[in-house]
Amino acid sequence: MASAPSPEVLRAPLVVEFPFTRSLGPVQSAFLTGLRERTVLGVRTGDGRTLVPPVEYDPVTAEEIRDLVEVATTGTVTTWAWNHEPRRGQPLDTPFAWVLVTLDGADTALLHALDAPGPDAVRTGMRVRVRWAAERVGAITDIACFEPYEGQEEGGRPAPHTGEFTEPVSGIVAAARLDYTYSPGRAQSAYIHALSDQRTVGERCPSCRKVYVPPRGACPTCGVATTDRVEVGPRGTVTTYCIVNIKAKNLDIEVPYVYAHIALDGADLALHARIAGIPYDQVRMGLRVEPVWTEGGRYPDHYRPTGEPDADYDTYKELV
Repeated sequence: MASAPSPEVLRAPLVVEFPFTRSLGPVQSAFLTGLRERTVLGVRTGDGRTLVPPVEYDPVTAEEIRDLVEVATTGTVTTWAWNHEPRRGQPLDTPFAWVLVTLDGADTALLHALDAPGPDAVRTGMRVRVRWAAERVGAITDIACFEPYEGQEEGGRPAPHTGEFTEPVSGIVAAARLDYTYSPGRAQSAYIHALSDQRTVGERCPSCRKVYVPPRGACPTCGVATTDRVEVGPRGTVTTYCIVNIKAKNLDIEVPYVYAHIALDGADLALHARIAGIPYDQVRMGLRVEPVWTEGGRYPDHYRPTGEPDADYDTYKELV
């Protein structure tokens, strides 16, 4: 008898995104406020080097450094790479070069974008200058990009600077975002396809005989591939749980609520899901539960009590 064809391996675009607030010390505050005022500041180390962007501690000696100096807005490209397809949030929306630029008066390079007509127009050693953003707020994006510059290097030592500005920037909100395409692989694709039919399917290890849900494609204990699919549940047992008291953004669930590890009948690995249909302070280890599906949902919305007697601890203690 021919085996059933493997289901299509799934792929989905995913985004991990979160903003975080960072307070600035005196050096970074002066640097970012300076950009708002079209001024580039560096910091001088004990051995006389000028670091741009500035840091608060000498990378060689670890000594605190606060000797701010102003450097030029022109510089020299030390190395570069061409970006054929700019991504969301990058400095330019047309192809450009990522460049390391040593500004005149600095001893270290600053990473930014160079607006150039093509890779043939970029070279190590070329002269560039800052192109300022039309609206500046005290962020690295106040430098819109670099652009080619025909002038010569500005000589002389960087001028000392107090780092004092009107209304200095004291903190920033930095957005972190990762766009990627995720493929769950053969085992989890089969698991997700089964969920669309309101079934839960795991895989059994041919060596230790444990059934893993969700399946991982291989037994983490024995290290062998798992291909024997086993339907488990739909009922299960709460093995442990936590009470959630902080409301998550974009999640329409009133707090407090309970998330629990649930060992489905026939499975040797607990999965986690929300418990509803019972007051949060009545959820307990050993509670017998069953899934509640929403119309068109591809996974259970939550689990609710079945009304059965609680499971004996010995039946699930290995899954706690």
